[in-house]
This record gives sequence, structure tokens and C-alpha cells, in this order.
Amino acid sequence: MMIEQQPLENLDRSQLVAKVEELKKSNHRLIQVSATTLAETFEITYSFEADQKFINLRLQVPRTDAVVPSITGVYFGSFTYENELQDLFGVKVNGLKLDFGGKFYMLAKKTPFNQTKAEADAAAKTAVENKPSSEAK
Repeated sequence: MMIEQQPLENLDRSQLVAKVEELKKSNHRLIQVSATTLAETFEITYSFEADQKFINLRLQVPRTDAVVPSITGVYFGSFTYENELQDLFGVKVNGLKLDFGGKFYMLAKKTPFNQTKAEADAAAKTAVENKPSSEAK
């Protein structure tokens, strides 16, 4: 059985656009951009493919300074992923070529994924505890 290598390269956000430009020049296509919320950071992963070989670039972006550069100047189609980062996580994407201004999705809650599960659970518990009793008038 052959196990495929899928390199993961950790980058500083200042390196992202230059690295993405290199990948574009070497005929890589953008596969996806994903994110997850961790205690201190947003972990954003950009995945690319060329010749059936994958490479992943990862950013650890502080939640207190959640700003990344756009790659829409290199891969225009990334505007969908980058608008998702803004709408779902609250990550600001600078230089986005097609910015929906927080209205890419119709959401019941603004930036629903910008909390960890523990933070969301604590907020829900507090909301239940602070909910006025239906009997109080």
C-alpha cells in the first residue's frame, strides 16, 4: 500500500501571497481553504494540487488580530472561501477582489464559528441561566 505524502507548510501571513504565487506558477490549482477556531488562534489551511500531488499551507492567525491578505489576485475564485472566512469566522481579508461585506451568507448569528466549542457552550449556559422566567410578570 502506498501512502501519499501531503506536505503541510506553516507560514506567517506575510508570506502567504508570495507562496501562493509560486504555487500558481508551478501549475498548482487551489482546492480549498478551510478554517477552525482554536483557543488563541484561527487555523487557516489553503490546499493546492498539481499532478495529483497535494500541498497545504497553514496560517495560525491570532484571534485578537484576525486579518489575512487576500489571494484573489492570484486565484480569483478564492473569493468564495475568503468571504466565508469573513462571514463565518470574523476574519478580515484585506484586498479581497469581490467582497460581499459580510453578506455572502444569510446567517441567524453573525460570525457563528468565531468561538471554540467550550466558549459557545459557556455562552449558551449563561444565556439559559439569565433567561427571564416565563412566570415572572
